[in-house]
Amino acid sequence: MIYWLVTIISAYLFFAFASLCDKLVLAGKPKPASYTFYVGAFSLFVVFLMPFTKFGFPSSGELIWVVLDAVVHIAGLYAMFVAIQRFDVSKVVATIGATQPIFILLLTWFFWGPQAIPAIDILAFGILFLGSIIISVEKNSKVTADYLKITVISSLMFSLDYIFSKIVFLDQPFLQGIIWIRIFVFLLVLLFLLSRKSRKEILSRQTLSNKKTQIAFFAAQLLGGAANFLQSLAISLAPVAFLATVNSLRGIQYVFLFIATLITSIFLPKILKETLSKKVVAQKVISIALIAVGLSILVVR
Repeated sequence: MIYWLVTIISAYLFFAFASLCDKLVLAGKPKPASYTFYVGAFSLFVVFLMPFTKFGFPSSGELIWVVLDAVVHIAGLYAMFVAIQRFDVSKVVATIGATQPIFILLLTWFFWGPQAIPAIDILAFGILFLGSIIISVEKNSKVTADYLKITVISSLMFSLDYIFSKIVFLDQPFLQGIIWIRIFVFLLVLLFLLSRKSRKEILSRQTLSNKKTQIAFFAAQLLGGAANFLQSLAISLAPVAFLATVNSLRGIQYVFLFIATLITSIFLPKILKETLSKKVVAQKVISIALIAVGLSILVVR
């Protein structure tokens, strides 16, 4: 267990720093099609991993799951960016992250049947999930039907991404599987160029016209790429029964993000300024304590 646990914690550390960069980029409310295209296009850099594996072609049955995984990954990204364009970015990301563990747990049962999980691990999952919910809840956050629909769709797509990628990794070597998935992600985002409206948005100079935005975007892609790779590795290493637990550890990402945001706000207020009330700090401290307890249970069990 320790291998996938360390791997997923490392992934969420990278995700946290990538989120800091995303805050700067997403503040401009980028167009969903263009941002999905650029994020997907950067997936092709995974081909540089080819020399490190005995790369081969998957069977037709394996290829179906690769394509399906690429489809739901892009759909999740696009739905998330649509939600970000309409609503607050931190609220959207928190809602998606908080609902995923339940979807993944249900999907795991659907694809592999109810899993035998020790009671102590169920307790750890519950505590981690509660900590993730508390740290992501925002004061005076209004939930509309439109908001709920688009965030739930995104969360469901990302949850299917977890399940389909696990199926791929069960059938193929890890590096081969992730390379093929990212190749098809790249190929599928090229379809955005078929739409005249999307093509105009993608090729517009205004998409990443600001130099600081460009730097933030490329940093986010580099950090996010490392995070996605580590997350995929953790999914491949973790038993099927623990997929929901892997995702419930996302609360650690919010802990890292909270600490990083706080430090940046104090020492570099011109870049990022966060005003935190005593109630918000207390909320974060309680959630951090719960996540620490849940993590401790997993480590010492």
